[in-house]
Amino acid sequence: MGKTNACALLNLTSGCLCALLFAAGAPEACAQEPSRVVAITFDDLPYAGRIGESPGALSVDDVAALNARVRSVLAEARAPATGFVVEQTAAGLGEARWAVLREWTTGNLTLGNHSYSHSDINQLTSGQIEDEIVRGEISIRPLMVAAGKPLRFVRFPQNHTGDTEAKRDAISAMLSARGYIAAASTIDTSDYQFEAAYSIALAAEDEECATRIREAYLAFSAAKIDYYVALNLEVLGRAPAEIALLHLNQINADTLPELLDLYRARGFGFVSLETAHADPAYASPNTFVSPYGPMWGYRWAKDQGVRVDGSKDSDPPAWLAAYATGASHCGDAHQSIGAGETQAGNLLQHTSFIARTRQ
Repeated sequence: MGKTNACALLNLTSGCLCALLFAAGAPEACAQEPSRVVAITFDDLPYAGRIGESPGALSVDDVAALNARVRSVLAEARAPATGFVVEQTAAGLGEARWAVLREWTTGNLTLGNHSYSHSDINQLTSGQIEDEIVRGEISIRPLMVAAGKPLRFVRFPQNHTGDTEAKRDAISAMLSARGYIAAASTIDTSDYQFEAAYSIALAAEDEECATRIREAYLAFSAAKIDYYVALNLEVLGRAPAEIALLHLNQINADTLPELLDLYRARGFGFVSLETAHADPAYASPNTFVSPYGPMWGYRWAKDQGVRVDGSKDSDPPAWLAAYATGASHCGDAHQSIGAGETQAGNLLQHTSFIARTRQ
């Protein structure tokens, strides 16, 4: 059996032979036509954090540079990506927002709507939700029109899609009338939790701690990719086109080459969100009602009556939150950097699976 065939047979493990060959500098051994595909998406453009001159905030120039770095890595990897914009945050860049966001309409990049103010739609009426979508187009619609690209996708903050049947149906009707598709997501790496700690380490100029957090994030991301890939295979009986949910933040900008390598090492090729959404798994009408926003594997499980052992899912290591909240120094932690604690208590009472809200 050749090396590539061995990788294809084993590609549901945590990197398996392909990962080892890739790390050993022999990526050509797994360079056959990818057996699986993933779409890369970023929420909270232009930046998932504070913009300005206050402590801990990034300047307008810093945000522009952060976006440029992310786009450069994507271009080098030939990875299409969709950036979901929060209009209120974009407005914080002033006139600079046009240049920053325009670059996300070039080549194989595209923009999506992430609402005007990043409000939780569970707390809004149907009319208020529509207003969030309409005002969320202030910058992105003219830019997409100028680029000759359709504005097709919306993703609500916290991945919510309706906490009542009436709201879910009203949202579905509104999106359809406005030509939108609610963007799915199947792989989440809790990057925002790592970002909370990472930004503190960067502000303190503690490179040792920042390095530890980056390493922990990559180890955790590898485990989460494997978990969600296995979950979706278990629920659907096949491997769907995956959709990765990331945020436009500092830790993703600093680790994006390695994050993309994690997917390559598992036999993934990169496709656009539109291509991923063409997978029949995403064709079914939205029947999910919940105050939470879990990944689509859990939603499919509910729809199909598949019981999922959510105890296999994991949270970021406890030392990370302790450091982010000031309860300990980065060096005080004794857990291994890849460790995660299960969150088995987060049950949705009206379903038989564990819902994950990771935004």
